[in-house]
Amino acid sequence: VIDPWAGSYMMEKLTQDMADHAWAIIEEVEQMGGMTKAVESGWAKLQVEKCATEKQARIDSGRDVIVGVNKYRLDKEDALDVLVIDNVAVRESQVAQLARIRASRDAAAVNAALAALTAAAESGQGNLLELSVAAMRARATVGEVSDALEKVWGRHRASTQAVSGVYQSVVADDEGWGAMKEEVSQFAEEQGRRPRILIAKLGQDGHDRGAKVIATAFADLGFDVDIAPLFQTPEEAARQAIENDVHAVGVSTLAAGHKTLVPQLIAALRAQGADDIVVVVGGVIPAQDYDELYGHGVSCVFGPGTPIPKAAKDTLDAIRAKVA
Repeated sequence: VIDPWAGSYMMEKLTQDMADHAWAIIEEVEQMGGMTKAVESGWAKLQVEKCATEKQARIDSGRDVIVGVNKYRLDKEDALDVLVIDNVAVRESQVAQLARIRASRDAAAVNAALAALTAAAESGQGNLLELSVAAMRARATVGEVSDALEKVWGRHRASTQAVSGVYQSVVADDEGWGAMKEEVSQFAEEQGRRPRILIAKLGQDGHDRGAKVIATAFADLGFDVDIAPLFQTPEEAARQAIENDVHAVGVSTLAAGHKTLVPQLIAALRAQGADDIVVVVGGVIPAQDYDELYGHGVSCVFGPGTPIPKAAKDTLDAIRAKVA
């Protein structure tokens, strides 16, 4: 075919196949009652995570080649020059600024504007955008405006479901995968229960696709996996880890909060006598930050490009070291 895009049967067939698959998905969503219902049920998120998990499995196994990630990697990577932000100082500055605003504003005007916003949400009458702007001109905060609407509508909570079997379906025949599953089974026999890990997202980091991929892959290996809700504080994550009696907490971080939030998590665990819980961290973490995290008590750090089976083995080894 000289020009495959010039109306050839091959391209027409591929285009039609794509359109047919897309239409099948649209019909499935319509049968659920529309996209809002699909999002509420967690279905939409699961479809994204299914694709992402399968893609990650293909990358980890080498079936899909990404130059510099899973093939032709440099023996030594140059350190990245990153902008370092003191998150604690920024937070303290923002809190102080909020305190000044609240002290200087007309509290009665703010309360009236927020009450009008809640009333409009209840009645369905009025322009919510206009009322929100009015509240903010009175110096209401974004959080206060959100709270005014939450009184009527509640707050969306992202689904903590995870797909299962997808990662394993791609790598099941790989020798390393079978060996890792055997190690997990051996641990369960020795300890009387399977290794248990809490996958956590801390602070305002809402990027949970990678965390869900990790969760499903670890579950396919035989780990018991708990998935924490988004936007937890370190103290909340520590409390959930202790209540769930996990061996490890895996923190997924993609928003540059690792040097602030992870030490707070470890401190919260220690304060509650849970020194035996292993903390591992993965995500977008510059290599120059690794030593600082280790110094705070992190057992393993997994940067971009780490194959999941390796992360699972290192995590299991760290757990073994704690329970020995």
